[in-house]
Amino acid sequence: MQFSSSSLDFSVMPYQEGVRPPVTKPDPGFLADIGEEGMRELFVRFYTCLHESPIKELFPQEWDEMLEAADNSADFFIQICGGPDYFTQKKGAPQMGKRHAPFAITPESRLHWLDCFKEALQLIITEKQSSEAHIQSFWNYLNVFSIWMINARH
Repeated sequence: MQFSSSSLDFSVMPYQEGVRPPVTKPDPGFLADIGEEGMRELFVRFYTCLHESPIKELFPQEWDEMLEAADNSADFFIQICGGPDYFTQKKGAPQMGKRHAPFAITPESRLHWLDCFKEALQLIITEKQSSEAHIQSFWNYLNVFSIWMINARH
């Protein structure tokens, strides 16, 4: 997938079993730039991609349940980007590793997940809805966060 900006680095950090790199939260400027509505739209695009991806079995099969999952994820990312704590209010403390434990998340499924995020971020990049620095900060968070979610080998 080609991105309109050559200065953005959407490379994927290699996964090493047993290594959990330090996580740095995204720059709050990303949320300030796109707003809560933009974050929710980003997650609808992201979950639309997931719904058609090789890892679709890890997600709800019914579209209304998929949209609910997208909304829950948007709540989490709004919170992680410095916005209101919607996720905690609705679901309790994030504890994302524990929440994802029932699903076999492999290094390969991580790559599909990140590919869907690249696709979803494309509109923000194309329409210059956020600065490159803020988009890069968001991607860097996703890159490391996704490593932390891996809980299966194959």
